[in-house]
Amino acid sequence: MTLRRHRKEKLHPKNQHYLLSVIEELKANPEKLAIVKHNVDEYQTQQYLKRGFLIALERMEWLFEADLSIDEFCQQILADDYIGNRIRKYPLIFKGVIEKHGFL
Repeated sequence: MTLRRHRKEKLHPKNQHYLLSVIEELKANPEKLAIVKHNVDEYQTQQYLKRGFLIALERMEWLFEADLSIDEFCQQILADDYIGNRIRKYPLIFKGVIEKHGFL
């Protein structure tokens, strides 16, 4: 019998930089949470998505339902816990928050 250890996956530096930029943008413009909410709703209507992505979308719904302040919302995304790790795996959730070229 072999025991498998879960290895902690690190974000690619480009994704990490993108997510930090998204967090800064959301803190500066909290109304852009509507873009994120729209993305979550849009992806949930798609028929064939990976199970992991569906779980990430569900976790985002939990955050929206929790009615957190923008700082708490951003903290949860960056948290080193199951929800934060799952959400950060799929940066497409935040598509459209930043209009800069060179990102997604």
